[in-house]
Amino acid sequence: MIDGRAAGWRRRVREIGAAATAGGAPVTYGIIALCSAVFLVSPLSGFNPSYGSADALLAAQAGYFERWGVIPSRLLDGSAHAALTPLTALFVHGSWLHLLGNLLFLYVFGAMAEERMGRTEFLFFYVCCGYFALVAYAVVHAGSDQTLVGASGAISAVLGAFLYLFPRARVTSLFPFLFFLPLRFPAWIVLVFWFVLQWLAARDAGSGPGVAYLAHVAGFAAGFLYAWGRYRGGVRVKAPATATEGESQP
Repeated sequence: MIDGRAAGWRRRVREIGAAATAGGAPVTYGIIALCSAVFLVSPLSGFNPSYGSADALLAAQAGYFERWGVIPSRLLDGSAHAALTPLTALFVHGSWLHLLGNLLFLYVFGAMAEERMGRTEFLFFYVCCGYFALVAYAVVHAGSDQTLVGASGAISAVLGAFLYLFPRARVTSLFPFLFFLPLRFPAWIVLVFWFVLQWLAARDAGSGPGVAYLAHVAGFAAGFLYAWGRYRGGVRVKAPATATEGESQP
């Protein structure tokens, strides 16, 4: 009976992985495309000459972040615009490295999570958890005037959900202390290692906002708890499996 159930889990995860790889995750790929398009037309990409150069470009970038990003000191002022910024900030990134790092993690882990949850639920999950992560960070740093942008909180939620849904999946990872060799590890090892790094960084971040490690931790915890609450009575894919091909650096 156990062997039969394990075989069923293996077939299910192969089906999920195959469907995701074959393009069965339009929400994940749509988010990747939208974030990329938003960045390309922004004053950060360097591809839009209408923003000018030098001081004019710097002013355009500052105005862009102020308009679309989360400013913690303004978030709780009751204005409709401030309340919407945790949503708009999910699709805004501050640099090429910021964009590509986030989208790489979303590509590796998002497709299988979407295939497991379903398109509508995954979109709802992604937006709500991302919104929550940014608000959680802003509340803790309520006096900060530094703008917060990026999909890191939402993608952290995807990682948390993936850890619960696919605890034995394997992903290709690059670890700096292993000379960046591409090695395959169980996803739970990579994700727990990543979470611990974020937690330690958040504790050592001091009073200044800096990198939004707290948003990463809040998003990861929200994603894991959502998956646990939503799917704990159903089937978890515990059989060893291969996640969407890609490389991830914790």
